[in-house]
Formats: sequence, C-alpha cells, structure tokens
Amino acid sequence: MFKKILIANRGEIACRVAATARKMGIRTVAVYSEADANAKHVAVCDEAVLLGPAPAKESYLCGDKIIAIALATGAQAIHPGYGFLSENAEFAEACAEAGLVFIGPPAAAMRAMGSKSAAKSLMEKAGVPLVPGYHGDEQEATFLQREADRIGYPVLLKASAGGGGKGMRVVDSAAAFAEALASCKREAISSFGDDKVLAEKYLQRPRHIEIQVFADTHGNCIYLFERDCSVQRRHQKVLEEAPAPGMTDARRAAMGDAAVAAAQAVGYVGAGTVEFIANQDGSFYFMEMNTRLQVEHPVTEMITGTDLVEWQLRVAAGEPLPKRQDELKIRGHALEARIYAENPDKGFLPSIGTLRHLDTPDAVQFEVGGTPGQPAAVRVDSGVREGDAISPFYDPMIAKLIVWGADRKQALARMAQALSQYQIVGLAGNVAFLKRLVESAAFADADLDTGLIERNVDVLFAPARSVPVAALALAAVALIEHEKTRARGTNAGDPWSQALGWRLNSRYARTLAFRDEGGRNYAPVFTYLPHGWELSIEGMSVDVALLARDGVDLSVRLGDASVHGTVRRDGDTFHVFTGGGHYVLHHEDPLAHAGESEADGGRLTAPMPGKVVAVLASRGQDVRKGEPLVIMEAMKMEHTIAAPHDGTVDEILYAVGDQVADGAPLLAFRTAA
Repeated sequence: MFKKILIANRGEIACRVAATARKMGIRTVAVYSEADANAKHVAVCDEAVLLGPAPAKESYLCGDKIIAIALATGAQAIHPGYGFLSENAEFAEACAEAGLVFIGPPAAAMRAMGSKSAAKSLMEKAGVPLVPGYHGDEQEATFLQREADRIGYPVLLKASAGGGGKGMRVVDSAAAFAEALASCKREAISSFGDDKVLAEKYLQRPRHIEIQVFADTHGNCIYLFERDCSVQRRHQKVLEEAPAPGMTDARRAAMGDAAVAAAQAVGYVGAGTVEFIANQDGSFYFMEMNTRLQVEHPVTEMITGTDLVEWQLRVAAGEPLPKRQDELKIRGHALEARIYAENPDKGFLPSIGTLRHLDTPDAVQFEVGGTPGQPAAVRVDSGVREGDAISPFYDPMIAKLIVWGADRKQALARMAQALSQYQIVGLAGNVAFLKRLVESAAFADADLDTGLIERNVDVLFAPARSVPVAALALAAVALIEHEKTRARGTNAGDPWSQALGWRLNSRYARTLAFRDEGGRNYAPVFTYLPHGWELSIEGMSVDVALLARDGVDLSVRLGDASVHGTVRRDGDTFHVFTGGGHYVLHHEDPLAHAGESEADGGRLTAPMPGKVVAVLASRGQDVRKGEPLVIMEAMKMEHTIAAPHDGTVDEILYAVGDQVADGAPLLAFRTAA
C-alpha cells in the first residue's frame, strides 16, 4: 500500500480523499491555488504546496506542476478526485512516465469513454442500447442541423468531451438550432477545450439512472447497484438517491450487466459510473461513462457499507476488489442533497461571498459504513468552513448532505429534518429550495424524471409568504436585547443611558421597521412592559417575553406559546431560523425608502463576476422585453442578460472577451415611453 499520495484537487473531494487516506495510515499532500491558500483541504492534509494563481488553467489544470510536486514531496501516487484532470488521459500517461501511480482507470479506457461519440460507437458494437442520434465527427453547422431535422425535435445537443451539464442544450425547433449550437460550442470549448458536439433525440419524461462499477487488475469487475439522479436543474444533478425507486430485481440485473459489459469493453480499472437514460416503461439507453469517482458516490457507500475511496486506493496498489458481486447487498435507502451557494429564485445563479455563518446538522463527518450493521444517519461532506469565501473561480458547492434510512420514507424524513437544521448566512443558498423539493408530493411519491423541477414550478418556486409573527418577534427581541447589552457595556454606571424602555408615568411604545427579501415592509409596535413587551401588528396584539437566551439562540413566549429560534445578525440584516424556516429581515429607518430599480431604466449590470462572451445588441438598437442583449460566462456556465422592458440600447460598455466585476454596468438602456 502507498505511504504517501498527492491529491490533485480541491474542496470537498480533496477533504474526502484525505479522510480515507488518514484512516488507512497514508500521508497526504495537498496542492492549492493562491485563492485557496486558507482552504479547508489545505488544512486537513499533512503537507500542502502552492500551485499558482487562482484560475484553474494556471493551477489545478497544470499537470506538469502537479507531477513535479508529487516527485519533490515523495508521493507515490496521485488521486485526481473528480473534475479538473480526473479524466485527462494525457495526465494519466504523464504520471506513469514519471513513475507515479494514477489512482484511476488506464488512459486507453479514458480515451475510449472520454469522447461521447466514440463511446457510443463502442457501446453499439458491444450491444448496449443507444438513444437515436448522431455521434460522428462531422461538425459543420448545416450538416448538424440536417441530422437534427432527421432525428426529429426536440433534440439534445451535448459536448462530446463534456459532463456536469456543461455544453448541453435542448433544442425545440429547427429555428432555434443555430443559436443553441453556437452557445453549446462556446461553453464546450471553455469548459473542456473541445467544441465537438453530438445530437440525440430528447426523450420525454426520462429518468437518469447510473450504475456504479468497479474493476481491478485481476480481471474482476462488479457493479454496486444503481443511483437515481433524475432531479436536475440545468442538466446538473440536485438530488440523488440509492437504490432507484421502483427498480425491479430483473431490471437492476440487466442494467448492472450492461454496465459491467461497457466497462469490460474498454479494459476498465478502478471506480467508474455508467449512466443510462431510462424511459418510464423500464427501457434504458446508454448515455455516457464517467471514468472517475462521482460527486454522488456517498449514497452508494451508505447502502452498501463500503468506502469507495478505500477501494480506489487498494485497486490502484494492485490489490483485488475487496468484495465479490454476490457479497454485495442493499441496506436501506440513502439520499444526497447538494448544498450550493446559488439563488434558485434567480435561475440558480451562483452566489459569491463569505460564509459569515455556517451551522450544519449533527452529523458524522466522513464516516462511511457507520457502526456494524447500520450506517450513520446523517453525513456531511464539505470543503468549506465558516469564514471561508465562495469565489467565482470554482464550483459554488458548499457541501453534500447525505442521509440514510431503513427505507425511503425514513430517509426522506431525515433529509427534511437535516435541511431544517442547516444555517447559512453571508450569501444566497439553496437549502430552502431543497427542503421544498424533498417535501413535495412529486418527489415524495417518486414521480421522477429529469423535468420534475420544471413540472412543479408552482410548488417549488411559490411566491414568498409574509414573515410569520414568531420570526418578527425573535428578530425584534434580538435587536432590543443587543441594544441593552451594548448600553450596559458603554455606559454601565449611567442609569439614564440604559436601553430599558423606562418612561415616567407612561409606557414606551416603539415602532420598528423591517423589510423582507420580497420587499414587504413590517412595522411591529413594541410597547415596553415591566417583564417584557406587547407586540402589536396588523390589528393584533400579543404579549412577548424573553424566556431564555444562549448567545444567538433565543426562546420567547408569544402569547400562550413558546417560540424557539436562532437569530444571526449581519450588519442591519437579521437572519432568523425558526420552525424549519429561514427568514431574512433588514432593519430599516422607517423614513428611508428604496431607490429606483434598475428595471425602470438605466444600466443593466453583471449578476456576478465573469467574462463577456457575446454582445447581441448594438448601440441605438430598439429591443423588445426579454430579448437577449449580452451573454456572460461565469463558473463555466453561460448567463444571458435580457432587456427588462421594451426600449433602446444607448451604449455598449464592454466587448467580447472583457472581464467584468459583480454589479458592473454592461450597457446603458432606455425604457420605451
């Protein structure tokens, strides 16, 4: 077994690999960019070496630098994690030439499966069912359009060298093909350095089911059952679970056998995932093979009691697979939710900023398999800590939340509870959206397909409700108690400076002003009483009293009920976590009023830091509401800036290729009269 390995990745997967290596007594070397100098993965490894500047092309994608560091530190092998160089055949070959073990499949297998087109041709020869489409080398735009017309719309365009939903577009008509192809190719070349695409028939209401395979150098190849990854947004996975709901033993065996055949056809070694697109009737088609460990591998670990990273290390060291196919059994049900810094209400736009506060549910960090006979109920795999920054350079994942239950019903309940305990302050997050998703009737009833989110927009993106009185009371009490504490600290000996609300011969009635994220204003009136307050709002009055306070955790009496919650203050913004909800309240001067919104005219700004990849309008052009004006690329995804109203473009402020900062004005826009 190896004595020291280098982990050629960052974030959550680097921490995950380091945890298993530590368990096995293997020392680890981390590499990091300048942006990651204080990152968690640097802290959890035994050694750490600087790679270069923040951009991945100048750091995490520099294979020659990584190999040099491995040799200099005495590492015997390199674990690539997922993403970056994990599926780069040239890097795997360079490792071997340098005398290092690449903890992954052979370069030949990566090349065979790395091109979606070549892989589908290979699978066709192996008898694996394929979705109708064009997977050839001809890339001329008019030719590809003819092929799409032949296949029949809707058609799915996919980057041949891609994955993770990048370089993928659904085309509904021939008229939309040219623009979609151009966008797909731009994103593909940016993400993978290759703009080759393939076209396939886009199936209606398909499920995305993948099979975990593992092979060793002794000729053994097995499958560790399936994962259902149907719940997606922008073709990227949101929730994953194992086993797949409704899967019969016969279908599981058929898909498993097909996955093993696919792996054996390319002489595969190590961990891999064969992905299938499945119809509701049970038929399935080969989609692609990911020649690496997957983000969602923990759900497989939870139901099989295995540590797949340990298996990777043992296989790479020349050992046989730890288990045979007949020794693997499914135990219970597992779910994984990807906690992202993103705003679901704004098209899942990534959020940049500092994690000012991060509180996770009670979990067993990185424990795989749990105690004998039963896995840990809740697991959190994370690559960030409170105080860390989510930058525009890398994927905005905060953590993976994984739960296990004896059956799917128990797993769903545990996931909903765990999401209720997740607290994030400092940037936008998707926790509330995930909780609505898990509790939705469609997901609870396993009515699964890749369009589940789009089919349930009214439920998952319901209009924001008014902040409940309990949350307002907690925010107000936290504000008032903070004022008392501050007054005692600055004027401890002056009774006239104490913020106790005392008045001679009268009661002090104070109106507070709060505004929620939806722009609603709240003006609760707090009348100071000897042992608390009277809260009056919207025609109702109720007595309020502080029962207990432990830092940011409060318990208050609201009439005859007790309310418990956590109030995190970030400047003048109060984040109230209570009853499984997260409410954001901005404390305001009641005389202040918001300025004119950007949509009323003026400049359209960049929603986040990024690069301008296309300017679709010109100076003086009249445009209609919703017409695309500028396309930006950020975090390897394209974002379209559209006209907020009918109007005229007065000035273009950036050109293609320009880098822009968050909030930078992209153009001057005048709304039509």
